[in-house]
Amino acid sequence: MTEHAAPTRELTHLPVLAAEVVEALQPAPGKTIVDGTLGGAGHTRLLLAGGAQVIGIDQDPYALERVGAMGLPRLRLVKGNYRDMDTLLPGLGVTQVDGVLLDIGVSSFQLDDAERGFSYHTEAPLDMRMSQSGPTAADVVNTLEAEELASIIYEYGEERHSRRIARGIVAAREESPILTTTRLAEVIKRAYPGGHARGIHPARRSFQALRIHVNDELGALRSGLDAAASLLAPGGRLAVISFHSLEDRIVKRWMKLHSGEAQGGWSGAAGEPAEMNRVQRPVLTPLHKRPLEASEAEQALNPRARSAKLRVALRAGAIQAGGAQ
Repeated sequence: MTEHAAPTRELTHLPVLAAEVVEALQPAPGKTIVDGTLGGAGHTRLLLAGGAQVIGIDQDPYALERVGAMGLPRLRLVKGNYRDMDTLLPGLGVTQVDGVLLDIGVSSFQLDDAERGFSYHTEAPLDMRMSQSGPTAADVVNTLEAEELASIIYEYGEERHSRRIARGIVAAREESPILTTTRLAEVIKRAYPGGHARGIHPARRSFQALRIHVNDELGALRSGLDAAASLLAPGGRLAVISFHSLEDRIVKRWMKLHSGEAQGGWSGAAGEPAEMNRVQRPVLTPLHKRPLEASEAEQALNPRARSAKLRVALRAGAIQAGGAQ
């Protein structure tokens, strides 16, 4: 894949659930808040406006370059994955924070930059890497066996026609490698049986699955939640925005585990917690019985907010739940 310069065109970024995030994290002078998924700094700017210091983490070098050029006050930028914040922040001399925000998934800027290869609507190299390092989506679709591809598409895309799509990909790559987004989308469309939902492209779930796999998004979420909990000071708050059921299921179950309502730990490729030895972990209290969702007005203004779910938890202290059995 050829490298390309960071986009210079002005892109509009509307942070989802903006008012809800500010209310959840309560930024104020003297507080330090981590934005673990900096993106276009939409949420970060709101937190800075409240007077807080913000540590913005992103693995995308283009995002850091773009936000760095804004010259925002009280903002420290860190290159890395939010899953590693518990090792990144001590390097800055920070061992406790008052809040953590995680806005999971691909950012608006990454979606809007066609060259990143996240969209099936525009022809581009089949990349999908948020960090611009490691194997690309093209590497995945051109090297994995049909069963491996089907497993990824089914597990991360919840696509019931995963085996049929995987066989279609393998057959197509035997003719020539699949190197662009539009070719992959066409291959999936040809393999897809008739009767798919009106208005939903047949490639949508498969593209989601490949993106999640390429970036290990669910693994990062599991690790990032644990890292955030370890950094939160007593009284600190964790706010997590997810955009599909796989993510929200993980966050919901994790908060339940940390509330003391359930015992267990992480296992399984999709990140579903399973019963494990009881361990010491911080206690967090979910602040809402159900996730907060965007209003109809926000959804009309920003269609990407339609599937957003915000869960918030308050850090109390630590509990010794018992030793290994």
